[in-house]
Amino acid sequence: MEQDQNLLEAILRAIVTYPEQVEVSRHVDEMGVLLSVKLGEGDAGIVIGKDGRAIKAIRAVMNLVGRRNKARISVRLDVPDLPRSVRPELIGL
Repeated sequence: MEQDQNLLEAILRAIVTYPEQVEVSRHVDEMGVLLSVKLGEGDAGIVIGKDGRAIKAIRAVMNLVGRRNKARISVRLDVPDLPRSVRPELIGL
């Protein structure tokens, strides 16, 4: 488990309702680092935030970590059932 993965898990566990259900997997390829996030039921709305502000802020922090390590970090939320009010482009789908 890498530093970026640990940081993302810590941020997410601090803001969600079900911190024990947060899972972050890390995949590295030629494009950079992909951090895939699985959340508990109902936590996606909290992580996305109003108009996607929370997830944008989380991605901005992770980009700073990536720049420090000379890597491109992408954060993807694996959310199976999205409410209709959530726009997929805000969460990177």
